[in-house]
Amino acid sequence: MSISDYFRVSRRRSLRGAFAGLAPFSIALLIALHLAAMACMVATESDLLGRALFLLTWGLLNFTWLVVLRRPVMSAALSLAMVLIVILISRFKFDITWMTITFLDILIIDTDTFAFLLKTFPDLRTSLLIAAVIGVPAAAFLWWCDRHRVRLRSSLFGGGLCLAGLVGLSGHFPEQPWEPFQGVNHVSNFARSGVLSIAELSSKGWLELDRAVAHPTSAPADETCEPTGKRPHIVMVLDESSFDITAAPGIKVPANYVDHFRSFDGKSRSLLTEATGGPTWYTEYNVLTGLSARSFGRLMFYVTRIAAGRVERGLPQALRRCGYKTFSLYPAYGAFLSARRFQKSTGVERMIDSKEMGAGDVEPDHFYYDKALRLIEQERGDAPLFLFVYTVANHFPWTTTFRPDLTPDWRPLGNAPEVDEYIRRQALSARDYSDFATKLKTQFPDEQFLVVRFGDHPPALAHRLIDPSLEDAEIARRVMDLDPRYYTAYYAIDGINFNPVQVGAARDRLDAPYLPLIIQEAAGLPLDSTFREQKRILERCDGLFYRCKDGAEARRFNRLLMEAGLIKGF
Repeated sequence: MSISDYFRVSRRRSLRGAFAGLAPFSIALLIALHLAAMACMVATESDLLGRALFLLTWGLLNFTWLVVLRRPVMSAALSLAMVLIVILISRFKFDITWMTITFLDILIIDTDTFAFLLKTFPDLRTSLLIAAVIGVPAAAFLWWCDRHRVRLRSSLFGGGLCLAGLVGLSGHFPEQPWEPFQGVNHVSNFARSGVLSIAELSSKGWLELDRAVAHPTSAPADETCEPTGKRPHIVMVLDESSFDITAAPGIKVPANYVDHFRSFDGKSRSLLTEATGGPTWYTEYNVLTGLSARSFGRLMFYVTRIAAGRVERGLPQALRRCGYKTFSLYPAYGAFLSARRFQKSTGVERMIDSKEMGAGDVEPDHFYYDKALRLIEQERGDAPLFLFVYTVANHFPWTTTFRPDLTPDWRPLGNAPEVDEYIRRQALSARDYSDFATKLKTQFPDEQFLVVRFGDHPPALAHRLIDPSLEDAEIARRVMDLDPRYYTAYYAIDGINFNPVQVGAARDRLDAPYLPLIIQEAAGLPLDSTFREQKRILERCDGLFYRCKDGAEARRFNRLLMEAGLIKGF
């Protein structure tokens, strides 16, 4: 044997010895990886259902990687990395947008969110590069020491069991609208949202549509807008969580409480929203596009993310056709639920979000009204303005007193403490709006303004107040059955140095998707072909939209807009 052969044999024996010694080490490493996953589960999953879903997800990830790699240590390491990434991204998203991650965050690639991350955290690229530099050698080491192999048949069987359990539990306990706002159950909620989203997409698609329509409508881009008379500036105010609480029995309110809900003509009008107790963005979709969020079925929770870049019809687009400059004053980050991209699709030229305004978590309504006044002063000129102003002072929770210094003379009314706090905030909102209207009149005496206010949904505390005799289970059933009492907010039409032109379509009870139509007519603007068609639906359905004919009118209208090129990508 030559010297070179001797050293070659010696190296092989040394490597065999090293690998033989790695068997206990690889088993210990495998156990450590699974224990680390269990620690993540205990730290982030808050209930039994969440932990069961986490375990099924963990098993499914491991078995899926085993099908591909057959190496248990490497599969566990990759599964743990995926779990940690979901948790870290979900926590980060919750800190910024108050929502945990969902499957739609992955399915719908949101460039705004990536741009926002890189802008907010300029060191993110460096962190990702460091993670790659560390992760690649670590993965190579795990691959080298992972001697065990798992049969393909066993991996497929185990993965099938985990998938069946995950689908079964997710279907039996579907995700509720409030759960992403709790900041827990990151992995289980992500997995459950994936099951439900895939099921909804496979059975119904993204959007409810008729297969065809007999008489397609033309695209508004081909039409001209020639209003008669001077065009007023338009201010649309979202009055957070506001409704006339006198609809509930036995509630004590201040004198003149109901005046806030009256229009210029003295009428009180009800707005039927598609949200109750929380999701503002459902109504945001309604009043900007003039369409129904319910057309997205269970996926309506993600309506603004889905519609971003796909739904290009709405109030701002119609107003731009008539020469308006369009703005929104948004009280959260523009990346929240792809709000910036969504509003741009509907025709909002410039969104000024909370970061740009320098807003805190919750500001009094006058904060946003002052920003609107400053924007009007800066932008007014030959072109009329459209401003979508959000207010948030009336947002939950009502268990704490918000800015007591702003209402030093307030005295409890004798209702439950939460109800009194809710009404106190409403009184504060009404005062701030009255001051805003006065400033519009005095600071801009030569300008005309149409102001349309609306409650985006009744507050969560309204559910038990509307009918106190009902048990929680019965209330939940009625909410799920879309009982209008639980979805009724308000809308009001005001003129500042301006008399609204035409309000005949402004019914005493109106579905929220019709509000863009009402605004255009009140401003004296001609309707484009799509809004003329929608007005015919309003008249046929007596102010109802999706609720009319079990959604048939909404499905037909969606198809009309798709044929006109205003809805695309579905």
